[in-house]
Amino acid sequence: MTYQPVLKQRYKETVVPTLKEQLGYGNTMEVPELKKIILNQGVGAAVTDKKILDQAIEELSAIAGQRAVPTYAKRSVSSFKLREGMPIGAKVTLRRKRMYEFIERLVSIALPRVRDFQGISDKGFDGRGNYTLGVSEQIIFPEINIDGVQRINGLDITFVTSASTDNEAYQLLKEIGLPFRNQN
Repeated sequence: MTYQPVLKQRYKETVVPTLKEQLGYGNTMEVPELKKIILNQGVGAAVTDKKILDQAIEELSAIAGQRAVPTYAKRSVSSFKLREGMPIGAKVTLRRKRMYEFIERLVSIALPRVRDFQGISDKGFDGRGNYTLGVSEQIIFPEINIDGVQRINGLDITFVTSASTDNEAYQLLKEIGLPFRNQN
């Protein structure tokens, strides 16, 4: 038998039957699932200093467990001294095992390290069943060596699901274990 993350086993054994009952589905294939997680970090200061972008890519790669890629400006903005095609951020997409392992680390280790943590907001849904969570400091992740951090940057974590509505996505993420503020 091959290795399977604990969260993926829990999804198959408990989350799917629970959601099937809660949402009134007749078939288990109708139950929404997590497709991918995208970590995105915008580094506007990279316009003036290339080393900041390299540091952001290294930190995001350490957090995700796979190599991050730079993102580039789509259009020029003269007031920011930004030209089209300049690198201004980093992103990484997690799927399958790495995705489930990342959620486990996020929920059990990283989020509890946030000062005065009360839970995450349920306002980050986009209307199509996807959820975006903003983290204000990358140092909440244990993979980041605080002594080596030159700048505190935030990052966005987007959970892409197969759910068609925000309510289905909310139920899915709540059952997976994301600690929403006002859980009923």
